[in-house]
Amino acid sequence: MESIFHEKQEGSLCAQHCLNNLLQGEYFSPVELSSIAHQLDEEERMRMAEGGVTSEDYRTFLQVISNALKVWGLELILFNSPEYQRLGIDPINERSFICNYKEHWFTVRKLGKQWFNLNSLLTGPELISDTYLALFLAQLQQEGYSIFVVKGDLPDCEADQLLQMIRVQQMQRPKLIGEELAQLKEQRVQKTDLERVSEANDGSAILDEDEEDLQRALALSRQQIDMEDEEADLRRAIQLSMQGGSRNISQDTPQTSSTHLTSEELRKRREAYFEKQQQQQQQQQEDPPGQLSHPCETPTTSSGAVGSDLGDAMSEEDMLQAAVTMSLETVKNNFKTEGKK
Repeated sequence: MESIFHEKQEGSLCAQHCLNNLLQGEYFSPVELSSIAHQLDEEERMRMAEGGVTSEDYRTFLQVISNALKVWGLELILFNSPEYQRLGIDPINERSFICNYKEHWFTVRKLGKQWFNLNSLLTGPELISDTYLALFLAQLQQEGYSIFVVKGDLPDCEADQLLQMIRVQQMQRPKLIGEELAQLKEQRVQKTDLERVSEANDGSAILDEDEEDLQRALALSRQQIDMEDEEADLRRAIQLSMQGGSRNISQDTPQTSSTHLTSEELRKRREAYFEKQQQQQQQQQEDPPGQLSHPCETPTTSSGAVGSDLGDAMSEEDMLQAAVTMSLETVKNNFKTEGKK
């Protein structure tokens, strides 16, 4: 397809595009066609009028094209004229056609062994099968087109020589230039709309993420406050329980003030007790055999003896254990009370 010459529509130069696509090269310019138009004579005008076509623009373009083709020894014959129809020629056996509707002209030409629609309003050459050619021409006539058969030998061209050796296949038909432009415009509009939607979604996504971060921060702050409140409540409960435990111990054991001993005092009493035990053993060794020790020196005498001291020490340990137990119970009771509140 790349070897086929195809001029696309520019302004109102459809006659120029039609001739150049027919001859497969840049053979004519607007200046050359204008010069040919001025050379028309009355005889040619009368000949065109005999074809039954009365439009001034139509006659002018047709005469210009006819005179331009005479330079190459080519002639135009109306496809549906009685003169041509009497010949009974199959369209497949022709070499090219020129089609016209109002002010638009385009070429249908055979290159190699295949037919192509070289309309300048298309984005590229359109492949036409042999079986479809007659139907295509009939459809154009039904739509109001005038069709002319180009008689004579066309100049050689690269595309014709190449397509004599190979056949091409067209996977996708070309579109009209206006249709392609409209489609491109629609695609640009859709792309712009998608970009706007994407930007809006990105903005809302950022806002959603910021809101989620704020909610998480508030939740963590509330958890921290709750933990601090719980720790404060626990400290107050322990303080109250310790105060209550101290009061309970002092009420239950009024003699504690007189018998309460520090660990240092308890250590000293125990050392005195062991020293006294050692003295008794030494005395027993020094006394004659058979002499009994004094019963008053045994550790199980009255409260003033060493046994009483040990008893006081044990009583102090029992009191300490009782105080701890009572403190724990008070803490539990305070937690229960706070829970009920």
